[in-house]
Amino acid sequence: MAEYKAKLSHLKISPRKVRLVADLIRGGNVRDAKLQLKFYSKRASGPILKLLNSAVSNAKSIRKEDIKEENLFIKKITVDEGPKLKRFRPVARGRSVEIQKKTSHITLVLGELDNDKLPNPKPKTEAKKLTKLKAKS
Repeated sequence: MAEYKAKLSHLKISPRKVRLVADLIRGGNVRDAKLQLKFYSKRASGPILKLLNSAVSNAKSIRKEDIKEENLFIKKITVDEGPKLKRFRPVARGRSVEIQKKTSHITLVLGELDNDKLPNPKPKTEAKKLTKLKAKS
């Protein structure tokens, strides 16, 4: 099974906020992840969508063959802390407080499913009929 990577460094969004979006798409299909990111209202969804598109294009350039997006899935996505920009804000009584502007590093790894290992959708089973229980008297 082949792996294709893409990295994004120094994203000026806190890792805690980026992880909310990363958890949404982890382990999913690329096509479904693109749709979710396109309509998700968090600010981090835009850069992650760009990173996902970059990883897909990396996969297409590494393998000269035509790769279908249906066969790609998000194998691993990690969000790590980047450097913190330290700023000072003046507060009461002539003091100042340090503000840390946090950044993130995102690593995205795509995996490719083999054609013979594609998950087959399971047929839906009908719900079991419940029988009413009679109260004991």
